[in-house]
Amino acid sequence: QQTWEASVALFPLQANFRGDVVVLLVPVDDGDTMSVVADKVAQHAVGLRVAEKNASKCVYHNGKELPSAITVAQSGIQPMDWIEVAYV
Repeated sequence: QQTWEASVALFPLQANFRGDVVVLLVPVDDGDTMSVVADKVAQHAVGLRVAEKNASKCVYHNGKELPSAITVAQSGIQPMDWIEVAYV
């Protein structure tokens, strides 16, 4: 008999790191915090097409900055929504 622990829902987001020219399709978990989401987006742009900075990153959805500690599920972001990540 298998036992399963609580699982997270994986879904894609359309994303852009501010200053990049590429639109990304990034899979995130609904339990990821915005800090983790920002890092997942950054790994596809920072150091490749966007200069690396020693600064925090934030996630914007519908023009609003989301708190770094809330999860995807808490944020109201839906699969295939557009987000932007930027240095602060």
